[in-house]
Amino acid sequence: MRIPLNDLKRHHAPLANELAAAVNRVLSSGWYILGPEVEAFEREFARYCGVEHAVGVGNGTDALELALRAVGVGPASEVATVANAGMYGTAAILRAGATPLYVDVDRQSMTMSPSSLAAAISPATAAVIVTHLYGQIADMEQLLAIAAQANLPVIEDCAQAHGAARAGRKAGSWGTLGCFSFYPTKNLGAAGDGGAVVTADANLAAKVRALRQYGWTEKYRSTVARGSNSRLDEMQAAVLRTLLPHLDGWNARRREIAQLYNRALAGSGVILPDAGDDYVAHLYVIRSPHRERIRTALAAAGIGTDVHYPVPDHLQESLRGVPFRQTALPVTEACAREVLTLPCFPEMTDEEVGEVAGEAGFSLPTP
Repeated sequence: MRIPLNDLKRHHAPLANELAAAVNRVLSSGWYILGPEVEAFEREFARYCGVEHAVGVGNGTDALELALRAVGVGPASEVATVANAGMYGTAAILRAGATPLYVDVDRQSMTMSPSSLAAAISPATAAVIVTHLYGQIADMEQLLAIAAQANLPVIEDCAQAHGAARAGRKAGSWGTLGCFSFYPTKNLGAAGDGGAVVTADANLAAKVRALRQYGWTEKYRSTVARGSNSRLDEMQAAVLRTLLPHLDGWNARRREIAQLYNRALAGSGVILPDAGDDYVAHLYVIRSPHRERIRTALAAAGIGTDVHYPVPDHLQESLRGVPFRQTALPVTEACAREVLTLPCFPEMTDEEVGEVAGEAGFSLPTP
């Protein structure tokens, strides 16, 4: 593709020397798992998110699962979530032994609808996973108020929202716990897999630390049930420490790109994302009933696209025979038929943005 959906080579090239130094630092230390690099990154990332504690884990799905377990979710529990985020929350819920409860999303933001959550909660509901989709923080004020009325912990899925803020509060600092993925394409991505759980609650942080390593509360002493093996390694922590100081600048450029797209595509008839100050444009996603027509035209022009996500969780083949509960999901299902992701990464030039928007606009039928 002349203009790829993402370009990690371009992204990392300016920091090649710093990244090499970080990797060599770890190799020279001879310490590769849960050492000083992880401890330092946990402190730095917790401070960045505006919370007291961060716990490095193996990946973002593990982060969600361990967070669920830390708040007591298990068999016979029901966890409210959305069905339009690629199965990540669903996988964590099922691995924790619980049952997914799917609620619908807001038509504009495509994040969890507060009214749908309020209508869906039952006595079996034990927790809520709120996904900050595409870099847009969900309506946390209303969602937290609804969860509080039912005395439910709220777990933020921040895998697409590193550095996003709402009312001055960063993603991960709103709920009971916040969960991050550091998959390489994330706004803050490692050179492999990695994840973290953040929280203001010292007791929950201690529980997650135990759960990530066999339930140990001291070496070789397991006192927390259902422990796992999910540890952030030193190499990834060193890479993340190198990249973290650049995150805000990258997010600002992503937001600029989204705003350029919005101006170029205004009046085209496609539904555009809000590109305000709380949006970090992890993915720039438009909606159109002419999705396949736009995608075909862009591919012919050498421009990469993707669909995030084409099949809602409750319609996935892997869930056949798996217990779950759903409310009516008309918005979720409609969005899945229309969403299209356009290239958006910090190193894109204004000219590339203009070319993508122009090809997308030209492909649409005349009103």
